[in-house]
Amino acid sequence: MLYRLLTPALFALDPEDAHRMTIRALGLLPRRDLRPAGALAVRVAGIRFPNPLGLAAGFDKDAQVPRALLGLGFGSVEVGSITPRPQAGNPRPRLFRLREDRAVINRMGFNNGGAAAAAARLRAAGGGTGIVGANIGANKDSPDWIADYREMTRVMAPLASYLAVNVSSPNTPGLRALQDPAALAALLDAVLEARGSAGPPVFLKVAPDLQPADIDAIARIVLDRRLGALIVSNTTISRPPLASDHRGEAGGLSGAPLKTLALERLRDFRRATGGALPLVGVGGIANAADAWQRIRAGASLVQLYSAMVYRGPRIAREIVSGLERLMWRDGFASIAEAVGSE
Repeated sequence: MLYRLLTPALFALDPEDAHRMTIRALGLLPRRDLRPAGALAVRVAGIRFPNPLGLAAGFDKDAQVPRALLGLGFGSVEVGSITPRPQAGNPRPRLFRLREDRAVINRMGFNNGGAAAAAARLRAAGGGTGIVGANIGANKDSPDWIADYREMTRVMAPLASYLAVNVSSPNTPGLRALQDPAALAALLDAVLEARGSAGPPVFLKVAPDLQPADIDAIARIVLDRRLGALIVSNTTISRPPLASDHRGEAGGLSGAPLKTLALERLRDFRRATGGALPLVGVGGIANAADAWQRIRAGASLVQLYSAMVYRGPRIAREIVSGLERLMWRDGFASIAEAVGSE
């Protein structure tokens, strides 16, 4: 109710200012005990997630409030993207609400306070925080992006439940070229070497704007290197029909218009990997039915972000309770049984 009352005031503000206020408000919430894993618990890459719904990277870029976000009912939170050095990102305005489309366009450009600050916060949070993944990237002006990912792995591996290698943001020029087979193989080899044998699992986050040959090549590379999971997908540079006046803004599009494309890519990667690699479904998920469809299509986990802008902080608990009802309705005893069952 409070969020509904505040929504008109928040939406009257610049989106980035409203987001900053939201982070501050979350930091003031009383500490909540995390809910124990129940019927929706799922094991992915050796990690037992209390439920399959996660908050995607981009909301808590600097690892300021992961515990508060987990307290909203998410089974996991992915912080970042984080780069080795602090980075201002692209010039403002760089974040746009497309209210008529229930969507967001962003061209943030990996703005964050750097690895040292984020690591200090995660270290201070200590154990028992819950499942917190670290989404890692490279500084725009770095002369060696692979060295940046190697450094981020070294810093974050002792502090994160898993590492998400982000090579799919459209807002750092040239970054998506790291999805090319030779570049991706070299990058992942460097990350895995820096992580070592005792580090957390490594996930790879890919773009939805991939061709069939790209999908097959990426699938072979990640299977050969036994990654923990593929996150499908990041924002899109494509533009389906949109109603908002902001439809012409440059940047990555997320939210409801991404749903069909992200679902298609998930199915593509399910076929390409033969179900041998866990998938995380992201893009256009706004309710329990969307999340359930993604699970039935092959996702072991799902994530959202843009939908929370429009539906507020109760969305996590609503989706989690809805997923449990759908699981029982369709005769499954666990999320794992339902994965890929369409």
